[in-house]
Amino acid sequence: MHRFWRGFAIFILGGLLGTGFGVTLGFFIFPYVFPPPPANEQLTDADLAPPAEVESSRRLAPVIAESPASAPSSAPTDSPPQSPSAAVDRPPPPAPPAVAETQPATPPAAAGTPTQVAPMPVATGTFIHANRSDPVHWGRGRVSVYQRTVFLEPDFEVGPGPAFHIYLVPKASVRSSADMKGVMYVDLGGLRSFKGSQRYTIPVGVNLKDYPSVIIWCERFSVLISPADLVTSAR
Repeated sequence: MHRFWRGFAIFILGGLLGTGFGVTLGFFIFPYVFPPPPANEQLTDADLAPPAEVESSRRLAPVIAESPASAPSSAPTDSPPQSPSAAVDRPPPPAPPAVAETQPATPPAAAGTPTQVAPMPVATGTFIHANRSDPVHWGRGRVSVYQRTVFLEPDFEVGPGPAFHIYLVPKASVRSSADMKGVMYVDLGGLRSFKGSQRYTIPVGVNLKDYPSVIIWCERFSVLISPADLVTSAR
């Protein structure tokens, strides 16, 4: 009987350890075996608009005034009452001459009028493979930073892994995980895809001049995946 319970305990313990190991291994291997599809997001007008313009458009509400012609008239009339005979004998007033409604012609656009140009990014950068001796953690492709959005360009790609996040970092030349020790960063959210164009909203109040780097970071293992040094665009 003692031998039975001993075997039963070993069986339960082995099952628990095996299940825990399998779940942990699954979380680690899942992104490699079943990666999300490549992203293909596009920038919107709200992403390119300056913050002040977006806020003013949100506060502006349409105001509809009641037309004077549609408002009922409540003023009393002072005209004296007419007798039936006077109403019959009086000839109708002549009709006013018809006036043709003309619409002003739209003037043609001037030849020298400048066309609207899409806003330029505040800064741009390129993700790099910071540690060449590490074949797992790498990245490549361009990134563009606008006033309200960080945009990963279509050529963006990183090696797959779990719990990747994109950070704005107030430190230049981040090249290792140790460079992030004690650094206060802005977390823009979890990386939605390991490849392709993606857009991430910058929180209100962030001064982009204070953040010269964008990095991809693994939160689960606290490891730097790929950094990008930002270069301010010429205006």
